[in-house]
Amino acid sequence: MPKKVEFYYDFSSPYTYIASTRIEKVCEDNGAELEWKPFLLGGVFNETGVKPAVQIENKIAYLKKDLADTSRYYGVEFEFPEHFPLISVKPMRGAFAASERGLLLPYNRHLFRLYWTEGKDLSQDGILRAAVSEVGIDPDWFMARIVEQEIKDRLKDETSRAAARGAFGAPTIFVDDKMFWGNDRLDYLDKYLKGRL
Repeated sequence: MPKKVEFYYDFSSPYTYIASTRIEKVCEDNGAELEWKPFLLGGVFNETGVKPAVQIENKIAYLKKDLADTSRYYGVEFEFPEHFPLISVKPMRGAFAASERGLLLPYNRHLFRLYWTEGKDLSQDGILRAAVSEVGIDPDWFMARIVEQEIKDRLKDETSRAAARGAFGAPTIFVDDKMFWGNDRLDYLDKYLKGRL
């Protein structure tokens, strides 16, 4: 039976964007099932007491340099957006809506790219409507769906569930009883799936 890899992600996280370009191959190479798990990074910070990088001057300065290095290292197109951090509530709710239409993967790929390579502010309704239309989702249906209480509750519950399992940042990956945090731990995940860690 293939192992299930749960990938907790938020479009607002730059390291999650880079990891999102790699996680599919890691799972494919190891015959693992990948499950995309939308959550709110800000909500996890609130629940766990973690201070965001933008509130630490030295850290945000290093973050920009490190992300430039990391994206070059992995050959991933990357441009630090003007609108950072992203208020990701609507696009993260939208992941559940996209899943209902069977379009979660193209939705994820497209929104990550729009924010982290083109700097599109996905919190803006007009930009979000155009983005979902480009992946084949009716924008009127989408915008109505993401304000329904059921969708709001699903995102809130998934966020709380992740924090309760030990998550404190993004990306957070669970497989079996193991947790891996960060883009740089995908190599550990790969070794674990191969039975070498």
